Amino acid sequence: MRKIKFLVHEADDCVGVAVKDIKAGEHVLGIILDPDREITVHSNHNIPLGHKIALRAVKAGEFVIKYGENIGKATQDINVGDYVHTHNLKTVRWSYGY
Repeated sequence: MRKIKFLVHEADDCVGVAVKDIKAGEHVLGIILDPDREITVHSNHNIPLGHKIALRAVKAGEFVIKYGENIGKATQDINVGDYVHTHNLKTVRWSYGY
């Protein structure tokens, strides 16, 4: 049985959430919850439990989608498998004063 390392809530999400620590260079299995299907991604970085892994490329200035919602803008280009966090994402909360 393969171990699931990340979850994706919506099919259009840009990122998945690590449910176990992910190591750089690892090919990791995730589950897209809606619809219920598997996805694999090659990780470019170490990604701690609870943090985000990029599922598709996002250009600087584009929105990042998680849970089917805009969570902020990429501050630099993000590649598939990248660690997505405060170093490359300005969250909606900080961008728009929420």
